[in-house]
Amino acid sequence: MAVYTDVSDENLGEFIAEYELGAVKSCKGITEGIENSNYLLTTEAGTFILTLYEKRVDEADLPFFLGLMDHLAANGIPCPVPIKGRDGRTLRTLCGRPTAIVTFLDGMWPRRVTADHCSELGGAMARMHLAGADFELKRENTLSVEGWRPLLEASISRADEITPDLGNILQTELDDLERNWPRDLPRGIIHADLFPDNVFFQNDRLTGLIDFYFACNDYFAYDLAICLNAWCFEADNSFNITKARRMLSAYRKVREFSDAELIAMPLLARGSALRFLLTRLYDWLHPPENALVTPQVTPKNPLEYLDKLRFHQGLSGPGAYGLD
Repeated sequence: MAVYTDVSDENLGEFIAEYELGAVKSCKGITEGIENSNYLLTTEAGTFILTLYEKRVDEADLPFFLGLMDHLAANGIPCPVPIKGRDGRTLRTLCGRPTAIVTFLDGMWPRRVTADHCSELGGAMARMHLAGADFELKRENTLSVEGWRPLLEASISRADEITPDLGNILQTELDDLERNWPRDLPRGIIHADLFPDNVFFQNDRLTGLIDFYFACNDYFAYDLAICLNAWCFEADNSFNITKARRMLSAYRKVREFSDAELIAMPLLARGSALRFLLTRLYDWLHPPENALVTPQVTPKNPLEYLDKLRFHQGLSGPGAYGLD
C-alpha cells in the first residue's frame, strides 16, 4: 500500500464532507504493498482506511470488490465494510482517482506463522467461500492460467538475469500447466491473495480478512493452493506439513473437498507458485515508479516461488499435504 497520489488538506476536507464521519483528525499514508494509495484516516466517527485506486486496478472491477466486502460482512465474514456517503454511494473520486473508505479492523498480521494461525485461516476461508455463494456479481480471474503467458512474455527476455535458465524453466512449466489445468472443479468467489499480511489476528484468533482487490470467481481449491504456498513454507523454503494439515483439515470441517479437488491439489499448487513467481518477476524487472511513500525494501524475491514450484513438481498426490 505505497502512496502514489498526494491528498491535500483542502481536497480531503471536501471529500469527507460527502460522508457522515465528522471532521478529519489525521490522515497518514500507509507504506505496505504496491497496488494503491492507502491512508489511515481518523475522523470524529472513528478510524478508517482511505484508498485511492491507482492505474493497476481496473475501475470497472471496483463495484465487484466493494460489493463483495459488503456482502461478506453482512454474512458474518470479518472483513472491511465500505462506507456509504450521504448519497448512498461507496465509490467516488478524489484527486482524479476512484476512491473509497472502508472500516478499520483491529488485529495484526502474523510475522511468525504458526500451525494455529493456519487452522484459523482454513476455517475462515471455507466460511468465506460458502458466504459468497449468493453474491450476484461475477469477475473472472485475470491472473489464472489464461493470464500467465502475457506475464511471461513481458519478462522472459530478462528472466535469466535473476537465475540462469529461468526463462526455459518458466516456459516449460507454463506449457505443461496450460495442457493439464483442470476444467471442471467446484468454483465460486475466492480471495486469491490471502497472504499472511492480509489476515489479522488477536491472541491467535482470526479477526479479519482484508485486501479483496484480487477477488474473483475461480476454483475454491486454487484459493487453498495459494495459501499452501503463502503459509506453509518456512523461511528456508522447507515445507511444513503440520501447517498444511491443520489448514486443510480446518477447511474441510466447514466445506468438504471433492475427490477431483484432492487429486488436482499438487497441480493447482504448481499453478499458484508459477502465478506469484511471474508477478514477482515482473515487479522485480519493472519496479513501480513515482511513489510518494514506499517501504524501504527491495521488491519481493521471485526465487522464493521457484523453490516452492520445484517442491510441488516432485509430488505425486495430496498425501504430501497431510491429506488422506
